[in-house]
Amino acid sequence: MRPDTPAAHTTEAERLLRTAAQYPGDREPLYLQAAAHRELAGDREGATALYDALLASDPANPHLIRALKAANLWEYGHEAEARAIIEGVRRAKPTDATAWEITAETLEAHDELEEAESTLTEAAALLASPEDLPHATQSLLITRHRIRRMLAREHDAWDVRADRLHTGTVGLDELHDPKRLWSLGSSDPAELQAEIARLRSELGTYRTALSRPFPVAVLHWPERELDELLAAYPELEAEYPTYRAHLTDIEASLRELAAAGTPNLGIVRATVPSYEAFAASESTHPSNADLLPQYATTLAARGRATAWPPARTAECWCGSGRTYGECHGAE
Repeated sequence: MRPDTPAAHTTEAERLLRTAAQYPGDREPLYLQAAAHRELAGDREGATALYDALLASDPANPHLIRALKAANLWEYGHEAEARAIIEGVRRAKPTDATAWEITAETLEAHDELEEAESTLTEAAALLASPEDLPHATQSLLITRHRIRRMLAREHDAWDVRADRLHTGTVGLDELHDPKRLWSLGSSDPAELQAEIARLRSELGTYRTALSRPFPVAVLHWPERELDELLAAYPELEAEYPTYRAHLTDIEASLRELAAAGTPNLGIVRATVPSYEAFAASESTHPSNADLLPQYATTLAARGRATAWPPARTAECWCGSGRTYGECHGAE
């Protein structure tokens, strides 16, 4: 069960910090999760301290951390500093869509709708290529659509694309209609029923996000690692008869999950030393095949997952050097 009290969030933050000390290579994603729990616990200064600690250590994604720090600062009275950080993020033009989206949502939360829309439009011009879009960029376009609806802007090409990307049963124009709130006070049963259907659609999306804070991930053993694994633990040969079959199974499993409507899919790269250390931490022998999905879940929780599917023009996840569209993404 996810923690839902300040004390529980504080406890979870401390657990994540202990895990970060145990796995220093995963410090950044674990600190970010801990900072989020401190914010939920009301310890905003403590969250800022974690963001500052990350920024002082040459992080992999400094723009995302700065965007999160700005959002947190604004919530406890440091508006001027938050605005300065936001301007810095925008000037830096990060290639991470999430940093842009958090920046825009911070502006939106403080009734800066025009600036939020401008921020997302800058990001769309930078990131929304004609090719397949990663999940984070799709989310950015959908957020931009919502804010533009609130501003009563006419649809543009990116709004049309956001409509196409949305897969919910209720269309974006309905979900993002500013007048929807009015219907909640209606005495017309038909209007109330329609609004209940819309809210259920949104709630399903939010529940999915809350219940799955990290991707559903499938293990990928690089060929050399798989050879080493099977040499040490031949009991696992039934799971991995050949390297080629292993790659085929990964793509097939992910496509099956996607067809079933499972969102937020990913691939985690496995190594024998990491797997053996995990088995030891679970007091289980590495030859136990039941341990493999637990290992994948743990790697995903530690921020090790790569989102699937990649864009068709991006390098394939298998490491072949070919594009995904030419390799495992070929129909």
